[in-house]
Amino acid sequence: MRRLPQVFVPEARPWVVVDAADADAVAATIESCPTGALHYRRLDGGRDEQHQEDTTVEPRPNGPLFVRGRVRIVDPEGELIREDTRVALCRCGSSKNKPFCDGSHLRIGFRTVSAEREEQ
Repeated sequence: MRRLPQVFVPEARPWVVVDAADADAVAATIESCPTGALHYRRLDGGRDEQHQEDTTVEPRPNGPLFVRGRVRIVDPEGELIREDTRVALCRCGSSKNKPFCDGSHLRIGFRTVSAEREEQ
């Protein structure tokens, strides 16, 4: 959102002003969204958002797991919860939107063991 403040205006309604920048710039900014909260579909014939070929899981320091690729999340009964190109999954256990991260790790001061070792 910081890359295109004229497009992403959280205090406005609607908060996304798609015509305020070039479609490629909007797409690139959305694709850089680490949590997968933002997505797009091109209506101008441009390339729609693509998943990366390999699926990767990146633990963020003191934060969520960033998962990229062809992501399918199912519940314990095998029902599809979400199919996506990128998600941020909770690893602190405090999210009110499990299995997805809602930022609770910041509120509770979640620290990973590796981060604590680095500080010592």
